Amino acid sequence: MSDPLLLLPDLLLIVCGYLICRYTPLDRPIWDAAERLVYHVLFPALLFTSIVRNPQRPGELLPLAAAGVAVVLLGVALAYALRRWPGVDPALHASGAQTAFRFNSYVALALSERLAGAQGLAWIALIIALCVPVVNVAAVWPLASHGGRGLARELARNPLILATLGGLLFNLLGLRLPDLAMQTANRIGSAALPLGLMAVGAGLRLGALREGPGLATALLAIRHAVLPLAAIPLVLALGLPPAQQAVVVAFAAMPTASSAYVLAVRMGGHGSYVAGLVTVSTLLAMAGLPLALAGLQAAAR
Repeated sequence: MSDPLLLLPDLLLIVCGYLICRYTPLDRPIWDAAERLVYHVLFPALLFTSIVRNPQRPGELLPLAAAGVAVVLLGVALAYALRRWPGVDPALHASGAQTAFRFNSYVALALSERLAGAQGLAWIALIIALCVPVVNVAAVWPLASHGGRGLARELARNPLILATLGGLLFNLLGLRLPDLAMQTANRIGSAALPLGLMAVGAGLRLGALREGPGLATALLAIRHAVLPLAAIPLVLALGLPPAQQAVVVAFAAMPTASSAYVLAVRMGGHGSYVAGLVTVSTLLAMAGLPLALAGLQAAAR
């Protein structure tokens, strides 16, 4: 089975989440609670155990980390540049710019495991730990005239960052969990991926994209065309191993973070506009991810 086809089961889980939320009694309140459980308990357990099981030498991870950060910084620079386009509504841009460079961690983790197994989880965990602070600062900056008050505390309490740094520190100190504790954590983490992907589907909704269709098109083009196309020559130039190349290219083609909507609403932005961007981004990624990986395979021949 080729890499693009490997993604199909996870994309179908997103569709299942949408159908269950819309057409059964298991509606939004249940999925809101499920998302909190995944974010605060299941995914941190998955990240920690993946890193502890797959220790890496720091030097071997530098090119991988550089590639992930470079992709995100390119997205930030291009999204910010759109502010200077003629006719762009500053308020819509402030709310929607984040969708061009933020990424859905749930999908990233699930697809990285699908592409490279437990090792892929360890790699994407490192990329997430490095990129989450960058994208959060870049997302808040246009929205907040105060320049991100309270952001440092939010990042310091982010469970995904804490779990990743905890796993890296655990390996650095040469520590080892007892077998019983490791097995328990593995079982907790194993529930994260299917539930997280279904929660992504449950959150899909269309919003008021008609308020700024040109801006929406440009933001989604950055997220789903420019970044994957830039990632392919980047990973080849860095000489990353094939499995790491696939993880980075898939990371570049991720749908935007569903939490972008929450941030926009919390900070007085255009929540419905961002909700529409998140939904369309998720739908585009269902086709864009396999295409990006197929492009990598063709370029690597």
